[in-house]
Amino acid sequence: MIELRNLSKSFSTSGGPVDALKHVNLTINNGDIYGIIGMSGAGKSTLVRCINLLERPSEGSVLVDGKDLGMMNKKELRAVRRRVTMIFQGFNLLMQRTCLKNVMLPLRLAGVSKKEAEERAMKLLETVGLPDKANAYPAQLSGGQQQRVAIARALSTDPDVLLCDEATSALDPKTTHAILELIRDINAKMGITVIIITHQMSVVQEICSRVAILEHGTVVEEGDVAEVFANPKAQATQNLVYPEMAQGNISPAPGGQLVRLVFNGANTVQEPLLARMAMEKGIAASVHTASVRAVGEKTYGYMLLEIPGGPDELAAAVKYLKATPNVNVQVEVTYAADVKEEQA
Repeated sequence: MIELRNLSKSFSTSGGPVDALKHVNLTINNGDIYGIIGMSGAGKSTLVRCINLLERPSEGSVLVDGKDLGMMNKKELRAVRRRVTMIFQGFNLLMQRTCLKNVMLPLRLAGVSKKEAEERAMKLLETVGLPDKANAYPAQLSGGQQQRVAIARALSTDPDVLLCDEATSALDPKTTHAILELIRDINAKMGITVIIITHQMSVVQEICSRVAILEHGTVVEEGDVAEVFANPKAQATQNLVYPEMAQGNISPAPGGQLVRLVFNGANTVQEPLLARMAMEKGIAASVHTASVRAVGEKTYGYMLLEIPGGPDELAAAVKYLKATPNVNVQVEVTYAADVKEEQA
């Protein structure tokens, strides 16, 4: 278990002190895939570097399995950092070494014999799907392959925790999905706790079980991903989940009313929900904006619908959508007249 207690971090700058983190309190349980998300400048990277004390907090403490890292000597802290490893956006591979030797490096630094280190490194390259790239150099690999080598290197010390600092930000969507699948597989098979630092809500939705939202160095919301996504409370969370809100693009046509559907594993791939509502209830909803994706027969994401007519049509649409079998939705109604929102 990782506990962050009243964690704060300040930096001195020419313009005066800057508070990067302010009184952060989080608990990350063993085996979790935990997301920490925020916009640029929210303090995410500072927070992840404080977790293994690459940055020393100005205030507060970091506990790993009940032990305060701030009270440890250098030798004890080095041992913790072998258990709490990191991967980065830029991969940080040594370009003059082969993939095999990159993975072997932490083992050799820890005093493992060359033969044993080579055997373990080869097994790890097999784990990440690159046994044929052992003698290749990083420059010969794609970005996704380089990140796989970086993951293998991070796993070489048999860690308990894997910190991922914007690890997929430099990758295209298809490669991002493949890397997240690999991380999920490692978490399931090895029981490694994973902490993902990202600015992409899609990454959190795809892989994380819990999430904390950072804004200006403060945790503004925290909880299960499904609940936070379905019912975001803080403005910063709403801006991440529903980016069109931050852009001020919500405005129905005259007489229209907006209804938000949140799909969190809804079975709508085989169920033409909106078409069925139009045929059965005579309510022809139009899609104002949407961000949805299908995974198998399940749908994830959200839609902002415009419902024509008055309160009766709106009530009928809300009732129909909430009663539809096999559809897990959170409906949020926005009334253009007074710009207020309420839960339907």
